[in-house]
Amino acid sequence: MQKNKNHWIPEICYEEEADGLSSHIPFIQVPSEQEMPSILYIFESRETGEFEPGLEGNPVPVIELDLHQYADLSILKKNLDLQTYDVVRSALGLEPLKDAAKKGEKITSNIRQKVEN
Repeated sequence: MQKNKNHWIPEICYEEEADGLSSHIPFIQVPSEQEMPSILYIFESRETGEFEPGLEGNPVPVIELDLHQYADLSILKKNLDLQTYDVVRSALGLEPLKDAAKKGEKITSNIRQKVEN
């Protein structure tokens, strides 16, 4: 079955329980006929501190919207050379991939040792 690559509107969800499956990391339930979006668009909503009259004349806060775009790093990793990918990681405040992988291996090793003991 071919996945539908048409743009659909994902819903960002959060666990109700702190010890849930995804912890405090939000998740998107992807329907079987869809694919996870490669980029997400999210508006940042912020009150400006100013007010203007609402429909009934009462003051309502002025809201400023700023559009942000979030890309799937696994897609960038597949389509960029390592040097360019590390430049992107650095721009996002992440370590180069090799350094992060070494630290990840050490953490995994420590977890395995604790589980075995």
